Amino acid sequence: MNRKLPAPAPPLDLSRVKALFFDVDGTLSDSDDQLIQRLVNLLKPLHFLIPESKARSLSRRLVMRLESPGNALLGLADRLQIDNLIAKVLDQRARRRAPHASYPVIPGVPQMLQTLSLRYPLAVVSARNALTTHAFLEHNALEPYFAVVVTSQTCPHTKPFLDPLLYAAHALSVPIQECLMIGDTVVDVRAARAAGAQSLSVLCGFGTEKELRAAGTQAILPSTADLTKLLT
Repeated sequence: MNRKLPAPAPPLDLSRVKALFFDVDGTLSDSDDQLIQRLVNLLKPLHFLIPESKARSLSRRLVMRLESPGNALLGLADRLQIDNLIAKVLDQRARRRAPHASYPVIPGVPQMLQTLSLRYPLAVVSARNALTTHAFLEHNALEPYFAVVVTSQTCPHTKPFLDPLLYAAHALSVPIQECLMIGDTVVDVRAARAAGAQSLSVLCGFGTEKELRAAGTQAILPSTADLTKLLT
């Protein structure tokens, strides 16, 4: 049975953009490279079989492949209404691990946010738990740029459901049709399309260009930092 593909999305209309929503992992936070390095370190005892250059390539492919199943599991947890339990476990784990030290900010992102916050209201819309989201923002001095921070615990359902995007739009007093969701995964694209927002994807995180285009994103940039040139 053929899987039904989403209808093609119209091109990104910059004239409609009045507010910006940002995912965190792979969009603001350089978490994909951090995970890749962890896998490379785990493979070091096998250096006689897998040279470091090959270990890094293998680790990157593995991280990219695990992104979709991981998001599917989070979506299932959301449907089963056990996502809050998972978030509490992650909170407890994060308190023991200094969460702000885990994922550095993507190069150029602070400067981009500083520039665009003068032109648009900004919101974080993340499926990450509240504790680590705020710790990341605070550690990297990004909190002042965001009027609203939506995490996995803010709404009854998180991305790919439309709830968090509608919440952010309402909090910013901007119609959802005038909001742009910026993220690195298929989940971000699906949430934007479900809510009626526009979607822009970046390739500095977990998603690949092929799967992001197949999901119906309306534009793709190499890095989140490139938004400055696009929107100014």
